[in-house]
Amino acid sequence: MKLAVFHRTVFHYGMPVTHSVNTLHLEPRTFPYQKTIGALIRVIPATRVRRFTDLFQNITHHFELPGAHSKLEIESRIKVHNLPLDISVASRAATLEGYGDSSIREQVWPYLQESRWVSRHPEVWRQAVDVTAPFKAVFDQANALMEWVYREFRYESGVTSVNTHLEEAFQMRRGVCQDFTHVMLGLCRAVGIPARYASGYLYNGPRDTLVGAQASHAWAEVYLPAAGWIGFDPTNNTLADERYVKISVGRDYEDVAPVRGSYNGTAHCRMEVQVEVEKI
Repeated sequence: MKLAVFHRTVFHYGMPVTHSVNTLHLEPRTFPYQKTIGALIRVIPATRVRRFTDLFQNITHHFELPGAHSKLEIESRIKVHNLPLDISVASRAATLEGYGDSSIREQVWPYLQESRWVSRHPEVWRQAVDVTAPFKAVFDQANALMEWVYREFRYESGVTSVNTHLEEAFQMRRGVCQDFTHVMLGLCRAVGIPARYASGYLYNGPRDTLVGAQASHAWAEVYLPAAGWIGFDPTNNTLADERYVKISVGRDYEDVAPVRGSYNGTAHCRMEVQVEVEKI
């Protein structure tokens, strides 16, 4: 499946601002099952945009606007070619003992630790133990945790923000895809399953049955021995298959925010976001 994504973010300031500094995660690198076939980033007012790779191998863009401006427009257009997800029988049957290899431990270590928005909370650990107890295979445990979050949490925008911690979302049992993902990361890490945050987009198709397709989307990825990183979407209770466009990965939202920046000037700012994902 080939997918095209158009993402446009516009900031309208109440009065001219200066010294705007921004970091973007809007261009995907090539992942297993996903190949980038085109990417274009545009910024207005025009300025020099620096492109580099961050600590997690994500393609990152950085730019600065020292002069006064009342509007900032950031636009990305990407095209990817996705392959059908294929998880072998051996990978589905792998257990926690499969992480014993030193090379695997080194690779997954950061995704077993606490991060800014994901902590080791006793209540989260107890819930994770209860949910995973009937299962031995890591795939089955991750699937059970995904289903639990999907069943117990209600998708509701406006009750959380980008600064909502896992523990707060866990208590409220409400939130959006970012919160669902942080909760699943905490559950997985609590029982020794390496899990990372994936940010990107979702193609809803003609049936319009999936949540989160009209904005940036987020889901969890679990490392399966012999298979690598496999996506689990607790917002929709489904594996992240060829309908998903992955942009960046990290320990939590802090590492992968699509647009992050600061400026000098008024606090009155209105943001508009437009996302379109289509099959080509």
